[in-house]
Amino acid sequence: MKTITLRAGKERSLQRRHPWVFQGSIAKGGGDPGETVRVQSHDGQFLAWGSFSPTSQIRVRAWSFDEAERIDAAFFQRRIAQAVALRPRLAIHSDAMRLIHGEADGLPGLVVDRYAHLLSAQFLSVGVERWRDVIADALLQATGCQHLYERSDVGVRELEGLPQRTGWLRHPEGDPLVTELAIREHDLRLSLDVAEGHKTGYYLDQRDNRKLFADLVRQLNAQRVLNCYSYTGGFSVAALMGGATEVISVDSSGPALERAKAHVALNGFDASLHTALDADVNATLRRLITEGQQFDAIVLDPPKFAPTAAHAERAARAYKDINRLAFRLLSPGGALLTFSCSGGISADLFHKIVAGAGLDAGVDGYIVKRLEASPDHPTTVTFPEGEYLKGLVILRR
Repeated sequence: MKTITLRAGKERSLQRRHPWVFQGSIAKGGGDPGETVRVQSHDGQFLAWGSFSPTSQIRVRAWSFDEAERIDAAFFQRRIAQAVALRPRLAIHSDAMRLIHGEADGLPGLVVDRYAHLLSAQFLSVGVERWRDVIADALLQATGCQHLYERSDVGVRELEGLPQRTGWLRHPEGDPLVTELAIREHDLRLSLDVAEGHKTGYYLDQRDNRKLFADLVRQLNAQRVLNCYSYTGGFSVAALMGGATEVISVDSSGPALERAKAHVALNGFDASLHTALDADVNATLRRLITEGQQFDAIVLDPPKFAPTAAHAERAARAYKDINRLAFRLLSPGGALLTFSCSGGISADLFHKIVAGAGLDAGVDGYIVKRLEASPDHPTTVTFPEGEYLKGLVILRR
């Protein structure tokens, strides 16, 4: 077993059970990509078993802090079974859910979502890549599913020295290889393609926030709704479910907007209630302001502007700009749901950015709720970096 020895004073994060060891914390030692290594303090005390990555700034991701635990096939079977067994206790009102959420479930670099009968997985680190076949078999065993699709087409794999890869990882022999399917969440019906959709196929982390938005639209009797960065229209259909009579979805992806239109029909709503705009969000917001338009509810759910803290300053300007424009379009008494999924933007910083946007727009409002990812995307007390999605519900005064 190869050993990684840390510099003096660098053992504290592992003692607090934080699962990452950065390159600068290592005094000596190494290993092959994904190899399990023993991590010890400068004076030789055991700290963790972890997977070694020769190319990433995160050189070790901890598997276990128990010196007696073996990192073998049985280890992955246990961790996966534990994560799967937890999900029914989280009140998930859907047949689609996140089963494995990386570090939060003790499996750094592994993301697995279930969409009805089908699993979709991302292997994002050399550690889980090394155990890929063992993990695939354990997933089928724990869930009873027979179909497992891989969506390891994520740029972060390049930091691990891994090529991007997609395709079927497990499926019954002779079974039609269908990647399109339908799911239900709360009162909504949605469709997706695990081979083409964002992330593993869809944004399951916004499930409960879509339900909240439907309830809010109903509560406020919001009639005109603007959904920016709408993707396939989950929030748009939620608005219609809440009683909105005019919903505009804005996105720069034509295929995503076509699926948004299909979602309107799938849920039984008249197509005339929904308008899909294939356009730039910033330009559209400015045009709507020029036209003097106002909306009773607005959703801002942009892509990741700041993947790391190094991008935070530039991202802050982008977040502030779109929120300032949205505030100017919001009717008095209207609601703004605004989100950031950027890991480099903390909840406190996001609040300050939105506050500055309101100040620049000359608009004040009540923060009536703070939002986060659905509970099947958990954040643990030892790994706060897992809290990537943050949102605010603001009621304009």
